[in-house]
Amino acid sequence: MIYLHGMGHFHPDNIISNPFISELDIGSDDEWIMDRVGISSRFTSLSLDYIRETRNKDPRGAWEASQYTRQEMGVKAADMALSRAGITAEDIGLVISGTSTPEHTIPAEAACIAAGLNIEAPCFDLNSACSTFLVQLAFLNNMKPEKTPAYILIINPENYTHVVDYTDRNTVPLFGDGTSAAVVSLTIPSDKFFSHLHCDSSPMEWNTVRIPRMGHFTQQGKVVQGFAIRTATQSLRRLKSHDPDHESSLTFIGHQANFLMLNHVCHRCDIPPNRHWFNVVDHGNTGAASAPSVLSQNWDRLKEGQRVAMVVVGSGLTWAETLLTIKTNQGVSS
Repeated sequence: MIYLHGMGHFHPDNIISNPFISELDIGSDDEWIMDRVGISSRFTSLSLDYIRETRNKDPRGAWEASQYTRQEMGVKAADMALSRAGITAEDIGLVISGTSTPEHTIPAEAACIAAGLNIEAPCFDLNSACSTFLVQLAFLNNMKPEKTPAYILIINPENYTHVVDYTDRNTVPLFGDGTSAAVVSLTIPSDKFFSHLHCDSSPMEWNTVRIPRMGHFTQQGKVVQGFAIRTATQSLRRLKSHDPDHESSLTFIGHQANFLMLNHVCHRCDIPPNRHWFNVVDHGNTGAASAPSVLSQNWDRLKEGQRVAMVVVGSGLTWAETLLTIKTNQGVSS
């Protein structure tokens, strides 16, 4: 069991709308995009002029043109998570970061973000593509609680627009930038906790989704989407079986790959629209930050007795799942 004390998120300012993509004249207009992935906009740390003029032909230019560093994005998301947790940066005893689009090979992104928060604590990165957040939780879940600090900060800063080839009509509509943050503990109780954490991989298919070093995102789209739908369906059904008494009220948050994929999973698992939380339509796929940012954006909607099934899939190929439970007041220990 891992206690959740606070969530945070941050998205940059510039919006890549479907009309803007249409202006790039790459064969992806609003109707084509909505019919295939159901995404209407996404946020980017790049200027629209940079995208329009360079099409990000050389991804190295994106790092220089970005309006935010990973550190800056991580600090903004972490500040929100710390505030919601009711603690300060001085209370954090461990920082774990994970991103599919690192700014540095060394040092760890966690160290950069911790420095931005004036945190003096152990720092390391744990990456598993879009599945990273739940893989990080699963890793912590295998640690001995008495060996962990009171509060742990998890950060997932993603600038996917930095690795998009803006001449590729199939990739351009998918991705946006965003960062999520979570304050968790293995020892300090909260009314919110993660259970039934599970992660797995199918490494023989590692090359179906890739970002080569200093290169653009590539994937075998049909293969990956089929895998995502099958795996997410199996994971969600498994989580529902763990809590049959509350199956009819379970809320679902999936990896925000595309809206049509998520709808397929909801249809297969009998999740009605009012119990499906998502942000992919307005934010695009933000990689490791996608599912946790949805949870953060819905922080004030979490209610006593509620259960949220989180399912993520990613390159590797990897997948992970967990059940978030919000206790009743009578169930909170001191």
